[in-house]
This record gives sequence, structure tokens and C-alpha cells, in this order.
Amino acid sequence: MKAFIITYYWPPAGGSGVQRWLKFVKYLQGFGIEPIVYTVDNPNYEVVDNSLIHEIPENITVLKQSIFEPNNFLKKKKVATANVSSKPSFFQKTLQYIRGNYFIPDARKYWIQPSVNYLENYLNDNPVDVVITTGPPHSMHVIGMKLKQKLNIKWLVDFRDPMANLFYNDDLRLTKKSKNKLQKLEQEIVSTADFVITVSNSLKNYFSQYSKKVEVITNGYDDEVINKSEVELDTKFTLAHIGLLPTQSNPKALWKVLRELLSKNEEFSNDFQLNLVGNISNDVIASIHEFDLDNFTSFTSYVSHGEAISIQRKSQVLLLLIPQVNCAEGILTGKVFEYLASNRPILAIAPEKSDLIPIISTTNTGAVVGFDDENKLKTTILEFYKNYKTGKLKVSSKNIGQYHRKALTEKLANIIKSL
Repeated sequence: MKAFIITYYWPPAGGSGVQRWLKFVKYLQGFGIEPIVYTVDNPNYEVVDNSLIHEIPENITVLKQSIFEPNNFLKKKKVATANVSSKPSFFQKTLQYIRGNYFIPDARKYWIQPSVNYLENYLNDNPVDVVITTGPPHSMHVIGMKLKQKLNIKWLVDFRDPMANLFYNDDLRLTKKSKNKLQKLEQEIVSTADFVITVSNSLKNYFSQYSKKVEVITNGYDDEVINKSEVELDTKFTLAHIGLLPTQSNPKALWKVLRELLSKNEEFSNDFQLNLVGNISNDVIASIHEFDLDNFTSFTSYVSHGEAISIQRKSQVLLLLIPQVNCAEGILTGKVFEYLASNRPILAIAPEKSDLIPIISTTNTGAVVGFDDENKLKTTILEFYKNYKTGKLKVSSKNIGQYHRKALTEKLANIIKSL
């Protein structure tokens, strides 16, 4: 069987978005499916990780076509919604409005028709069994829908995030007309697709409004994350966050609790260090300063995937922050599952009904605290610290094998074959 995968994010793109389909492609051949990848030829990725290029299987076909991206201008003006300040300038607000209301579903919309024209000819000459689109960016799904309409081909949609309820849509100042347009387009995509996969149960329930063929395939971890040797842990009581830390995830309750602990407990103050690794929003940096945590905080810019894993494995506690936005219950980033396999305790701050809670609970890998639950935050941190001081800060994880990328790919392969 042949699966034709349309994705914007592909190595050398960095970040968690590229990992999902890079790993599926890595393992699909082992289940009798030949992947063919279609992606952009001249991308302007926010983060680049050249080390991921070496993970692309040598024997697969990767097709590329150039793209016109007005989003490049918006990024230069700091309209990238994950990093934009909570107090944007009037100029930024104007650009956000333009981005939200004139580029539907997103700023990659100008790649849709050229891709459809190219792929209609390619797929007529090179038949495949299924077309797969993954988003965001959700323009990829529009390409898939048009190909299905033209070629009557089987089409599988992968929503890593929703379209109409994407967590940064509120920043884009969408008009009622634009919101309705996004909602209608999302509904059309889901109801037209032969099958939909997504990353969490909450998102499955959401998409099941429009289709009965929706299943969850979470993100996961791969072999490079697994502890294969002894790791020398940080000597300090480190609390580490690895990856993008946007304004929407700024945990002010945590900063407040840490400030209180540091000011009242000299021993804790001598031992503690906060490590923030990756792209950090200006609002988070401002909060670190506001709560007088500068002297306890280390900032490290984006690092390669391999370096990120190394930092995870040696940290005393891993910090996981779910964005405080609408529909946050269904947000499960790839980082969640790499944290699970790092064999270090996780402190997660998330909604009270987050899909993350049963995952952390059944794998015995840490604690989940509500966004504003300062008392539980304090007691959880102090419990971790007590175990650190006595040499007992360890994790006895269980049931994590189901989240290995190979096991997840087997589930995907079964769905593809069922089509």
C-alpha cells in the first residue's frame, strides 16, 4: 500500500509539530505501507533542527514545491501568535486582525491551489491508496479535500489541533463572519474525510459532532528518549521546562508560589534553580522579573531535539504547562510523552478536567495541578523537594509502552488498511 502524506512541517523544521509524522514515516514501512511525503521547498520555519534530517528514511520519496508565505512578513512584525505579548501595539493588533480575517484558514492558503494543480497530475500518474493531511497549518486539509473531490481518493485527516477552536484564535480578533467561516470549513473537512485522527479524547468528542469515523492516536516518544544508561542528575533542585513557552502558558500562580518558597525557606533558596529551555515569550520573561526570580532562572534558547532529551533526563523535575485557553482540556503536546519516557517526575499545570490527568495517573509519572491551585502547587513542590533532599526523587513509571511511536504507528497502519 502507498500513503501520500501532505505536511507543512518536515525536517529541518524543529519543534514538536514535525516529530509526529517524521516518526510515523519512520515506522510505516514495517507495517507494509510505503509513505510518500509532500512538503514545502522554501519554508521559513520558526525553529530549525538540522539533526532531524538524519531521521528521514533514505528510501522514501519526498516531493517539494515552493510556497508564497505572507506569514513571513507577519513573523517579522512579531505577529506569531504563540509569542506575541498580551499587550500588543496597535500595529500588531492590526496585523493580527488581517492575519485572522483575510487568511482563512491560515497564511499558507496560497499553497493550496498550486499544490492541487501539481498533485492532481502527479497522483493520476502515480496512484496511491490514501492521501493523508496533517495540520495545523490547516491549509493542508483544504488541499486534501480538493484532491478527494477531484480524484475520489481515500482521504485521512490528522488534526493535531482544532481549526475553529485553535488556542491562539482569540488573539487574531476574528469577526463573527470569520469565525463562522472557519467553523463551516472545519465541519466540511471532517464530514468529507474518510477518516479523522486526532491527539486527545476531548478533540475526538469535538470532531465526532461531524463524523462517526474519528479515533485518537496520541503523540508519543521514540527510542532516543528511553534511558539506556545511568544519567548524572543535576546537583541543584532543578525545575525544567523544555520547549516553546508562549504567553498563553505563563503560569503566574507557579511564579507566585516559587517566590514565596524562596523568600521563606533559605535551604530551598540555596538548592533551587528554574531552567527554561526554548523560545520563551516576552510576557513570561516579564513575569520572571515581576516575581523576582531572575537570580534563580537560567534561560537557554532553542536546542536540538537530542540536546532537549539530554536536559530532560538529567533534570530533577520536569515542568509541563498547558495553555490557559478555551478547549485546553484536549491539548496534549508531543512533549508530554517524551517527558513520560524521561524517567523524571513531572509537575504539570493544566485544566481540572484535562485529558492529561489520566495519562499522568496511569503511568505513575508525576502530579497534575489546576491552573490557580496555589496550595496544591506548594505542597507538590515541597514533596518533590523533600524527596530530592533524601535522595528519593525517582519515578517508577508504568504502562508507557502504548505511547511508543512504533505502537502508535501500528494503530495508524490498521486504520489506513481499513480504508
